Formats: sequence, structure tokens, C-alpha cells
Amino acid sequence: MEPFKTLTAIVAPLDRANVDTDAIIPKQFLKSIRRTGFGPNLFDEWRYLDRGEPGQSCEGRPLNPDFVLNQPRYQGSEILLSRENFGCGSSREHAPWALLGYGFRVIIAPSFADIFFNNCFKNGILPVRLPAEVVNGLFDAVTAREGYRLTVDLPAQTVTTPDGIAHAFEVDPFRKHCLLNGLDDIGLTLEHRGQIEAFESQRRQSAPWVFVA
Repeated sequence: MEPFKTLTAIVAPLDRANVDTDAIIPKQFLKSIRRTGFGPNLFDEWRYLDRGEPGQSCEGRPLNPDFVLNQPRYQGSEILLSRENFGCGSSREHAPWALLGYGFRVIIAPSFADIFFNNCFKNGILPVRLPAEVVNGLFDAVTAREGYRLTVDLPAQTVTTPDGIAHAFEVDPFRKHCLLNGLDDIGLTLEHRGQIEAFESQRRQSAPWVFVA
């Protein structure tokens, strides 16, 4: 997993509350358990004017010109701004895979669904909770100024506007450690590789029959 420390990037405003995981990545695309390849189908039913199918190339599909991610001013955005209860619905881990595959590293909202919130940290995305009034102000600023960028600093736990206003956010110390160091669940396990190998070596000597093929 790629570590996250600081990011200054264009913000895309998704002005919708209760964005569920089926909207983030529709159910027909859940047939793969690989973490890659979901970006083109992020927000598929909002992004395209036709219905996408698994294995179908997104190249040449008609785009919905009214959807925010299809507007030229938000191309290359890496920060997604949204409303309350983002990521509600089913617990599919494909949702953060799709967001990351598109290019988002940060999602800012007043609140998140718990399972989605946890899955973001496990997949290299930083979900930032800010008060609703702050989010309202950010929506106004993003829509008023093309190319609007925010700086998200995980070590300092701040979101800073182009005008230098810093908004503090809370993050669990363990989750912060994992994201700063790029540690997913496998990475955390491998931090104890020496102890695991020592145990396996001792176990092979004390109970060799367990390892007979």
C-alpha cells in the first residue's frame, strides 16, 4: 500500500448526501476480487449515459456531461468533497478500490459509514471528517474558483485552503501510523516476519507431522 503523508490537489465536489457503495461501484462489477481495474467504473451509473457491463471497455461510452467528474475543470482531481454519510450501504471493499483506481487519495465529508471509513484506511485512502459548516464553505469555494486546491497534511492533521486557513481533523493514532507507513493488514503482519519464521522453525522441530504434505 502506498504511504500517505501530504497532498495538494484539485478538489472535485460531489454535492450529494448518503452516497452508497452501490453508487460508488455498481453491483455488476463485483465479480473480481483483484484490487485494480475498478476506476473506470467509479460512479458508473452517474458517469455514463448507458449501462456498463463487466468486461466492457469504457472507451467510447457516452458520458453524462452534467456529472461532476466529466467536467473539464475537475479533471485530475485527487480530493473528493461530499456530504454526510458517505459510503453507506453494503460493506463492499470494492468501493475504496474504485475510488483509489480513479485517483482519489482523500475524501472529505461531515460523516462516513463506519465500514467504508475503516476500509479506506486499509486501502490507502484518507477519509477526513470536517464539520458540516466547514464542508459547506468548501463547496462554495470549490464551485466559485476553477482549479481550487486543498492541502491535506496527515502528520499535522490539517486541511489547508489556498487562503491559508487550516482546518484540523481527528484521526485514530493507529490508523494514522498505518497510513503514514503504507501498512495494510498484510504489511502489519509482515512486520512480525522474524517472530513468525522463528515460531514456524520451532514448530517444525516439535511437531514435524503437522508439516507432512
